[in-house]
Amino acid sequence: MALIKSISGIRGTIGGKPGEGLTPVDIVKYTAAYGTWLMSTITKSTKRPVVALGRDARISGEMVQNLVAGTLKGLGIDVIYLGLSTTPTVEVAVVDLKADGGIILTASHNPKQWNALKLLNHLGEFISAADGAEVLRIANEEAFTFAEVNKLGKYTTEPHYHLKHIEKILSLPLVDVKAIKARKFRVVIDCVNSTGGIVLPALLKALGVDEIIELYCEPNGQFPHNPEPLPEHLGDIAKEVKKKNAHLGIVVDPDVDRLALVCEDGEMFGEEYTLVAVADFILKHKKGNTVSNLSSTRALRDVTEKAGGKYFAAAVGEVNVVEAMKANHAVIGGEGNGGIIYPDLHYGRDALVGIALFLTHLAHSGKTTSMLRSTYPNYYISKNKIELTPEINVDMILEGIQSKYKKQPINTIDGVKIEFDREWVHLRKSNTEPIIRIYAESQSQTTAENLAEKIIYDIKDMISEKSMR
Repeated sequence: MALIKSISGIRGTIGGKPGEGLTPVDIVKYTAAYGTWLMSTITKSTKRPVVALGRDARISGEMVQNLVAGTLKGLGIDVIYLGLSTTPTVEVAVVDLKADGGIILTASHNPKQWNALKLLNHLGEFISAADGAEVLRIANEEAFTFAEVNKLGKYTTEPHYHLKHIEKILSLPLVDVKAIKARKFRVVIDCVNSTGGIVLPALLKALGVDEIIELYCEPNGQFPHNPEPLPEHLGDIAKEVKKKNAHLGIVVDPDVDRLALVCEDGEMFGEEYTLVAVADFILKHKKGNTVSNLSSTRALRDVTEKAGGKYFAAAVGEVNVVEAMKANHAVIGGEGNGGIIYPDLHYGRDALVGIALFLTHLAHSGKTTSMLRSTYPNYYISKNKIELTPEINVDMILEGIQSKYKKQPINTIDGVKIEFDREWVHLRKSNTEPIIRIYAESQSQTTAENLAEKIIYDIKDMISEKSMR
């Protein structure tokens, strides 16, 4: 059993004892805390608060949805239920429906035993760190009061909001349906038996894709493989793309905010390069800046600077990327896990708009998917971690690494990131365990791994020196 309480939401495994897993008791408690916080932000006392609610297709989704909706109504909050939905669709709906907030019931890429409450503000964006801390305080103190019978919230439904989301994507000036139709694309999709199975076929048809070959598109929550769209989990679609002579494979996670692509030869486009390719397309038509988190590939910086823009790095986490995008007037941004944030639509990771922009880019290029991928600089990331004993002061270790490499460019907004010409290494501590995660990037996988190993050796050497004193 697991229950993880963070500033952006509550995530856990279904079942177990209250406080140890995501049980009905915990679902009610944290929903009540969020609703109480939300009501405190509304200045017009005559206005009944409204929350947009949607969920992915997880087995536990209906149970969690009933508890969340009932709790919000019990607080005196009106609920607009969007049914089986995607995270970006709920984000769009919050603004369109003039709701005061939103909740998406999804554990994103986590396996089926997990579920979560992702919490949104009135802008359809993840709540800030300060607001998240206030929600957790209210929950810990159980500082909520439920409404009397005549003041209970109301419940309405908007079950096809993904179609409005698709309409908004089609209306974007840079989405070229005519060009996509002309290429007569044959596309294989893997929607991991979640809500992508509802939305992706509708989107691709609207975009004019000639043939759509569906894998795992029944939204029953029975994930056929690990739902995180990493290369090691995508063997089925890689084979199908080659077998069907498709132009492209498209993979999304259960809540459709991450996008992975498969080339026509069955090779992975690379999740880091989803954002790079879309950013390249945007920057060809609109000069501006870009943002990604510190652990994302340098290729985005290269593409941005080549186009005459400036690249900015943000701390890891969508809310941090969005804040940096707004501060630096970024025209495109996101995270290297296939998360694309296109502010002309909304400030949230959105695989659907990513698909539309990528297909337009591919259509305009006249290239195959693998040929397009070959136009971008090659970088390789090595992901590692070092487990430490509880008595070791992780902050002191990070300070020691920072001091050792003080002659190099260093960024400390989120752990320690050290740059070595066109290479970098990023160290981040875990907030829950004595672990340092170490990401390194270079122009070869071997060099990236060697760079990470060098930093791990430095850490072990520091620990050894301290123990000998």
